Amino acid sequence: MAFPERRMRRLRRTPAMRRLVAETRLSVDDLVAPLFVREGIDEAARIASMPGQSQHTVASLLVEGKRLASLGVPALVLFGVPDTKDATGSGASDPDGIAQVALRELRGSLGDELVLIADLCLDEYTDHGHCGVLRADGTVDNDATLELYREVALAQACAGAHVVAPSGMMDGQVAAIRDALDGGGFPDVAVLAYAAKYASALFAPFRDAVEVTIAGGGDRRSYQQDPANRREALVEVDLDVAEGADMVMVKPALSNLDVVAEVRRRVDIPVCAYQVSGEYSMVKAADERGWIDGPAVAAEQLLSIKRAGADFILTYFAAELAEALGG
Repeated sequence: MAFPERRMRRLRRTPAMRRLVAETRLSVDDLVAPLFVREGIDEAARIASMPGQSQHTVASLLVEGKRLASLGVPALVLFGVPDTKDATGSGASDPDGIAQVALRELRGSLGDELVLIADLCLDEYTDHGHCGVLRADGTVDNDATLELYREVALAQACAGAHVVAPSGMMDGQVAAIRDALDGGGFPDVAVLAYAAKYASALFAPFRDAVEVTIAGGGDRRSYQQDPANRREALVEVDLDVAEGADMVMVKPALSNLDVVAEVRRRVDIPVCAYQVSGEYSMVKAADERGWIDGPAVAAEQLLSIKRAGADFILTYFAAELAEALGG
């Protein structure tokens, strides 16, 4: 008597057989490493809530960039941490701001060997911690913020960014940035839109890393995506694609795999997902306590993000996994 269901076990018997029939493969080409560069420090500083991650000096950032390239990681995304902040986040567009200095050094050293993605937002640079400029009543002024985003995009492109990645979730941000880049002589600089960025509780370790505190104990729920809503996220993606985004992102990744899968079905441009700081730190904390096999869990999570449809993944495990994959 035939037992067709036994076919499933026959195809799982050995590691070689499992590799042969694997439907999804995770490779170093799927990974983007988020990195932090801090102004005013003499050596790299460990981030307590993100074990294994650091605020880099420009010099240590160059070392890490070269290491990533040697491991075969195709891209990094850069976040700047300035020494001083102000109400308009002026350091974000300053040609001599920390992110622009770091981008010039990376591009001069690595050329096109590594894709340099510049996070485009104001929150790291504002003294109130919001992603845009504020009105007198404390709400974010969307249109005034767009004008600043245009300036930031041009500064990052001038400094050598291959890709700018607007993460502030302002209405019309992609159109404004694309217009600024094209009009400023940078038509080849791509835009990676944080298209479905949820107002998540999983961002806390990242805020430690960039030293951001939202004024008055506030939050960003008035302009970031509501975690309760899926259809709304798809509308946000459609708008960014219509405005000229070259790639779109879903953030966080693991709690929004349904959105990743639907976006992949919906658009023809590359889709990425961001395995965020909280997702990373939970794995690291449980691994340190011996509760889980951290590297195995990290690889399983990243594989699930890829299986959901992400073309590439922003992950703090990038270098670690690249080494494990033999990069």
